[in-house]
Amino acid sequence: MDEASVAQQLSQMADFIRNEAVEKASEIEAAAAEEFQIEKLQLVEVEKKKIRQEYERKEKQVDIKKKIEYSMQLNASRIEVLQAQDDLVKSMMESAGKELLCQSQDHQSYKKLLSILIVQSLLRLKESAVILRCREEDLQLVESVLESAGNEYAETANVHPPEIVLDRQVFLPSAPSHYYKAHDLSCSGGVVLASRDGKIVFENTLDARLELAFRKKLPEIRQSLIGQVAASA
Repeated sequence: MDEASVAQQLSQMADFIRNEAVEKASEIEAAAAEEFQIEKLQLVEVEKKKIRQEYERKEKQVDIKKKIEYSMQLNASRIEVLQAQDDLVKSMMESAGKELLCQSQDHQSYKKLLSILIVQSLLRLKESAVILRCREEDLQLVESVLESAGNEYAETANVHPPEIVLDRQVFLPSAPSHYYKAHDLSCSGGVVLASRDGKIVFENTLDARLELAFRKKLPEIRQSLIGQVAASA
């Protein structure tokens, strides 16, 4: 084989090797590019997931904050409504308390009322001997109805008339005056009866009856007030 043939074969072999190398390099480059692209997409997805999770976390925080704020506003509104109701109920009680003072000013009707209160108290205690306390200004009125009230109780309960000891040393507080303060003791009228040993006491004053009536009617009053608020809303 001459030199020209050898040179031609060497050239062909070199071209083949070069082409093989170029193809291999292209394959490696394509594989690397594909791997890079896949890795890039994975990284992008990971970052997207992180962003979504962070957004969801912040969205939840905002939602929780809104719920807390709404709950606080709702509670504050409820407290305001309850406070307004309490103020109105207190105002109603004060108005009713002022009306009670008028009861004792009409001596004739108040005298009948005292008799009724004494009989009620005797029926509640059912004692053969009791101590009765009243306001000092009511002393004469109470004395005037004491016997008849005792007899009425005896007839109603079918028992002997009880011994009623009128306490002339300790009196119930007087009616509130113009200078009355919230912490001052006062009594709008009525009586307090106790057993002789003082173990059983029945307070049948006008103030106690008013408080009892309001306590019983309070749910109904509150419901009525709620209805008025709803109607005006």
